[in-house]
Amino acid sequence: MTEHRPTHRDIQAELKSLRLSGMAMAWADLVEQGGSAELGASRWLIEHLLQAKAVNRHMRSIAHQTKAARIPVHRDLAGFNFEASQVDRALVHKLADLSFMQDAQNVVLIGGPGTGKTHLATALGISGLTQHGKKVRFYSTVDLVNALEQEKA
Repeated sequence: MTEHRPTHRDIQAELKSLRLSGMAMAWADLVEQGGSAELGASRWLIEHLLQAKAVNRHMRSIAHQTKAARIPVHRDLAGFNFEASQVDRALVHKLADLSFMQDAQNVVLIGGPGTGKTHLATALGISGLTQHGKKVRFYSTVDLVNALEQEKA
């Protein structure tokens, strides 16, 4: 497997995408000055800094989106006990790819207390945030009823 090394233009574009136009111009000046050993060292450093910034930005975005979604507790499918619940494992994993959203379909989880509805709903939301870049909002039934009552009044 080969590793993709960003070109000089990739680095400049990435700097611009991070709104670091001054650094992008300085990088272009360095490249123009030639392929010295200093440029190689600079390239290594800038690639690693850009990668760290991208990872940090992604993690902060997920943390922000999780907070905005008002998810009560972080839960995912890996932590769900399918043996203790009468849930169709294949169906739940199919729902986790969120393809139902493309068709504007809803998912309603029905069952008694302790059957895993909140865990599954939260896991679907976490999947949407972390793997599919979706915006998510968690509502408990009580919150939803209260919001509807306020709208009605």
